[in-house]
Amino acid sequence: MKADSTISRRKFPAGAEACGDGVHFRVWAPLRRQIEVVFESNGQGQANCVELESERQGYFSVLAREAEPGMRYRFRLDGQQQLYPDPASRFQPEGPFGPSQVVDPNAFAWTDANWPGVSLPGQVIYELHVGTFTSEGTWDAARRQLPELASMGITLVQMMPVADFPGRYGWGYDGVNFYAPTRLYGTPDDLRAFVNEAHQAGLGVLLDVIYNHIGLAGNFLDQFSPWYASSRHRNEWGQPINFDDANSGPVRDFFVANACYWIEEFHFDGLRFDATQAVLDDSPKHILLEMQRAARRAAGARSIVLTGENEPQNVRLLRSDDHGGFGFDALYSDDFHHSALVRLTGRRDGYYQDYFAAPEEFIALAKWGFLYQGQYYAWQKAPRGTPTFGLPGEAFVNCVENHDQLANSADGRRSWQMTSPGRHRAMTAYLALAPGTPMLFQGQEFSASSPFLYFADPPPELIRGVIDGRKQFLQQFRSMALPEVQERLPDPTDQETFARCKLDFAERELHATSYALHRDLLRLRRDDLVFRRQSSEQLHGVRLGGEAFALRYFGAESGDRMMIINFGPELHLESMPEPLLAPPSNASWRLLWSSEAIAYGGYGPPPFEPDKAWLVPGEAAMVLASMVN
Repeated sequence: MKADSTISRRKFPAGAEACGDGVHFRVWAPLRRQIEVVFESNGQGQANCVELESERQGYFSVLAREAEPGMRYRFRLDGQQQLYPDPASRFQPEGPFGPSQVVDPNAFAWTDANWPGVSLPGQVIYELHVGTFTSEGTWDAARRQLPELASMGITLVQMMPVADFPGRYGWGYDGVNFYAPTRLYGTPDDLRAFVNEAHQAGLGVLLDVIYNHIGLAGNFLDQFSPWYASSRHRNEWGQPINFDDANSGPVRDFFVANACYWIEEFHFDGLRFDATQAVLDDSPKHILLEMQRAARRAAGARSIVLTGENEPQNVRLLRSDDHGGFGFDALYSDDFHHSALVRLTGRRDGYYQDYFAAPEEFIALAKWGFLYQGQYYAWQKAPRGTPTFGLPGEAFVNCVENHDQLANSADGRRSWQMTSPGRHRAMTAYLALAPGTPMLFQGQEFSASSPFLYFADPPPELIRGVIDGRKQFLQQFRSMALPEVQERLPDPTDQETFARCKLDFAERELHATSYALHRDLLRLRRDDLVFRRQSSEQLHGVRLGGEAFALRYFGAESGDRMMIINFGPELHLESMPEPLLAPPSNASWRLLWSSEAIAYGGYGPPPFEPDKAWLVPGEAAMVLASMVN
């Protein structure tokens, strides 16, 4: 065994890394005897190859002095005729079944040296799928929309997964080339240009990463080692990754390095970890904790944000390292989404059954982030959630739309299409001004009419399974289990299903009232000193009757604010035996904002007379500010 001295200069444990005197290749294949890197034909029918030298712990490596960035290559294992792409490939120009390509990350000219990174307070997240965000479906086309996103109040773009996967389109959650940005949206440098320009526009960028399973189609990791996948755990999406079983050390190194790779080589401002409850690890140091620490080290002086999806709503992810936690910045609040959708639609089917959307729920969500903190949850027939006491308001990511929830319907319909205009405006105000971190899904800000459906382009042998699997998943909702509905569900493998999901930016003008509503609310959230604090500790709420409630934000020297949300019919408050409605001493209330403004498509706000009976319009929101007399 012989170790190349170049190994000490590598950034990551595996892959092809360009250096001054060639390209260094390294791969982990502990059961293999011989590995060669085979370069594509030189045009004369000859393919050059170089044998890698064996190291300890099952690694093979070589410095190929004849190699250079741009060259395409594969690995030959034990002299077999079949060639395989690099498990740590930085680019697959022909997809997962094609050759890998050497990429020099230092060739890109970054201009964001002064970018400080992002921290969670004050952020407004915007989730997008690159393939459907624009008609072109590329990073270059998406990059041209960044100034518009920034101007309307977005601060943090969250990109759905980009690790390469087979087919012409897909969500990206079955990626198999964990280091290779998919060729469907452009080149690695196109992705770098997107992030670089986002920083110039004052926007941070998060990347959705999948560490709970490995995709099926196009996955060749098992050719290099049978220990990439766990043999002791199972989950609903496929093979879990081996973070705690035999020979898991190099696997952990591979994926911890991957989290760092996106931060370091693409300047992402953080990561959104998918389905963390399915990242299974029984070792003393959980892999999520190790990734969190490593990602922050990789960012250097930049501040980054790490968020997680966690269906059980386990706040251990949010607790600090010193208190046995994983040190994440935020978790998604499914409770927020589910209560919001029940209120907007009136439907309590499937996993919505444990929500009533009463005013008390919305008060509790604003105050505590989660509704279920250990109580019995009938849908799962078990307790759910953990206590959130002491956590800051911004630690909870709230949304009314996201990729999963839109697609978990028969037709991917948007929230505004399932409720009344007034109720939708009121819910938008609640989302924007509650203490949590609001997240919009692409097009939500202008009430996009395009749906968002589940779509995938699997190999022929998997098509039937994808179609049937989707139908079976949706049967948890009673209405979608009906045979006539099942027959009409969109085919996720049909290219037209994918095409229907593309945004039409002409709707920014066509739906100008919705665009103005979102823009003004995000400006109010940013510019108002009280709302900007996101303080759930200085917030209290009260039910006003029917479907109406008030949230009182205590702002000390900045004055107080009150948001009144009425999801029901018009309400007359002639007697108000509730201290939260009283103005501060030597002050009175004035109307600061109303969802009934004509600019938002409302009927015009009725006169507000603070010293008389209050008229709260039906299906509307209003914001009051205290004013010194």
